[in-house]
Amino acid sequence: MLKAQPVELDAVFAAIAHPIRRAIIERLSEGDCTVRELAEPHDVSLPAISQHLRVLEEAGLLEQTPEGRVRRCALKAAPLSAAFSWLVRYRLFWEDTLDQIARKVEGEEQT
Repeated sequence: MLKAQPVELDAVFAAIAHPIRRAIIERLSEGDCTVRELAEPHDVSLPAISQHLRVLEEAGLLEQTPEGRVRRCALKAAPLSAAFSWLVRYRLFWEDTLDQIARKVEGEEQT
């Protein structure tokens, strides 16, 4: 039985911090594609795209599969899910905190 790799949230957040990498993730959410297809909409070199792909792969967000001379890329969503879960947990915390502040302010305005 294979053990699930732990998600490194720092690596995930660092990977999605760059707009080109976010665009790549968005494109891959539509389905697998080649490195060249991922590079097309961006005004950067293929080596630069390869570096972005390497960052995404190291964060566990991307899987590259060689098919002859072409590399196909696929999105691996589990790390994004882990990051989303982390964000939701803190979103709920802040919503509760802000609700408490609002109740205190409203109570003070009524007195």
